[in-house]
Amino acid sequence: MAIGSTILVFTVQLADVDRGVYEDLTLRVARHPSETDAFMLTRILAYCLEYREGIEFGGGVSTAYEPAVLAKDLTGKITAWIEVGSPDAARVHFGSKLADYTAVYTHRDPQKVLASWEGKTIHRADQVVLRSLDPKFIDGATRAIERRNTLSVSVTEGELYFELNGTSLVTTVRSHDVT
Repeated sequence: MAIGSTILVFTVQLADVDRGVYEDLTLRVARHPSETDAFMLTRILAYCLEYREGIEFGGGVSTAYEPAVLAKDLTGKITAWIEVGSPDAARVHFGSKLADYTAVYTHRDPQKVLASWEGKTIHRADQVVLRSLDPKFIDGATRAIERRNTLSVSVTEGELYFELNGTSLVTTVRSHDVT
């Protein structure tokens, strides 16, 4: 018998000063048994840092044709394709052709992600956004994850101020040139 996903709840206060986004959210996150806490937390942060109208979690590991996070307009067209981790170049290429906006958030070494894409075709690679989160930050944050979570995410001048269940951390969200 297969093990099912674990459902976690995150009550989020989002204050992205850089983009002028202020929201109170309740996220029900399904963590697949093969998904690490680091990947799941990066997925949640990608959702928060890219928050916009029509954003939702994708099918994840069970769906080959959806990213970890996506946004759709009212017609159902995918407008933002947001990957997490270290997706292969073909997946980023597919997403970039499908959506107007493509981003990748990684908790891994961004140079290794870029190296895996080197010499491969990525549609509009010059417009793909690659952002990295410090692995030490992610490791510290994952230790605070519970089944029910209170999360505060604030972004000011590229600095991410993060509080999860009383654990406070700060990191810089780094952007990397894909081309």
